[in-house]
Amino acid sequence: QVRLEESGGGSVQAGGSLRLSCTLSGGIFSLYVMGWYRQAAGKQRELVAIIADGGGTNYADSVKGRFSISRAHIKHTAYLEMNSLNTEDTAVYYCNAKNIRNYAEEYWGQGTQVTVSS
Repeated sequence: QVRLEESGGGSVQAGGSLRLSCTLSGGIFSLYVMGWYRQAAGKQRELVAIIADGGGTNYADSVKGRFSISRAHIKHTAYLEMNSLNTEDTAVYYCNAKNIRNYAEEYWGQGTQVTVSS
């Protein structure tokens, strides 16, 4: 059974940085597109960034130029580097893994809170 374990959330002042990590276990890391989503209070969950095994990435317009997604095959871990954070980035961030052979097979992490104060 695939499991995703997240870490790295926390509180930071506007303009600061955080790095989130998501480690996949119980599956073949290269088979999964890794992504980060977020859900702010009272809002729907939205895509932040995704990265394929080959390194191709896609970002939400709101985070382009500020956030960077990467993945380390040896560590089975995906990262989200978040810079120039602002209060609108406050949300619970969720790691996601989608099987490239079957997108219906996907897994979610437990979520990690990111709070940005002004």
